[in-house]
Amino acid sequence: MTPIGILQQGGTVLWVTMLCGVVALGVFIERSLSLHRARIRWEDFLNGILNIMRRRNVAEALAICDETPGPVARVVRAAILHREDRKEQIETAVRNESLVEISRMERRLVVVATVAQIAPLLGLLGTVLGMVDCLLTIQREAPLVQVADVSGGLMRALITTAGGLMVAIPCYAAFNLLLIKIDRLVLDMEQAGAEMVAFVTGANPTAKEATTNAVAPSSN
Repeated sequence: MTPIGILQQGGTVLWVTMLCGVVALGVFIERSLSLHRARIRWEDFLNGILNIMRRRNVAEALAICDETPGPVARVVRAAILHREDRKEQIETAVRNESLVEISRMERRLVVVATVAQIAPLLGLLGTVLGMVDCLLTIQREAPLVQVADVSGGLMRALITTAGGLMVAIPCYAAFNLLLIKIDRLVLDMEQAGAEMVAFVTGANPTAKEATTNAVAPSSN
């Protein structure tokens, strides 16, 4: 039986399942390419930014952050923009920018997760419909029931079940692979953000004074 014949035998439920799989594949490819472009060698990038900031060339540092793709550059940019604020404000700005970047990285990821969850259910629906078709055929043809009379319903039940699993398993693996890539980027953001906050805090007298006042014991 040809692939087109299998799809026709599976019926509408199998077509819907395959369509969901195609949509999930498109989202996976788009997210994978986006996350791959976002990953940079953040240590080298941050060292370059720190060297520029030591020369007090803020405009050049911001320009490099704008030209560099990925969430790490945008988190570092947020720290530079708030370099003259207090330490708590700098940390808040970096944290808020990190949340925005995480949300951007997780965009459309729910599509892959949803397909991984509903594909087996669609396969189960096709199985139930196929078995109902078999029972109706047996009821209609009884007592002279031939194997050929019920083979169509049984074949539809098995094909839709297999189709649901064939879509769900790769989608589940793809979803977890994307999560691993996002977790690595989040770790890069956290490390770069922490080092940048430490640098601008050390270079900012206002931030250092605020930190000193916060830890200094009160005099009676």
